[in-house]
Amino acid sequence: MEMKELTRAEEQLMQVLWQIKKGFVKDVIDHLPEPKPAYNTVSTFIRILETKGFVAHEAHGKSHEYYPLISKEQYQNFATDKLLNGYFDNSVKSMFSFFVKKEKIDMKEADEIMKLIEKLKDK
Repeated sequence: MEMKELTRAEEQLMQVLWQIKKGFVKDVIDHLPEPKPAYNTVSTFIRILETKGFVAHEAHGKSHEYYPLISKEQYQNFATDKLLNGYFDNSVKSMFSFFVKKEKIDMKEADEIMKLIEKLKDK
């Protein structure tokens, strides 16, 4: 099954599930910032995530305990590849220079990234 991109709301719920590992809708809501969304809203989005193959559940009577099927790392890889291919012609250099130009990276971070790239090249 091909991984789908998450909406901002879906990604927010996945971030919580990745953090808590498994939980009921109430547990997910407890980890969301104020103002808390309605129970039914969160429940609906979690069922959408289940349809998309990101989440599964264990039934406990009438309530369901949800857990991620896709790891945060798997989604990071997918999202990064999509970003690189879709906007930067698969060039890390092009993406890096974009973030530098947008002032999203300071010199210390740039230096750390360059060291990391060198370390990866050595492997």
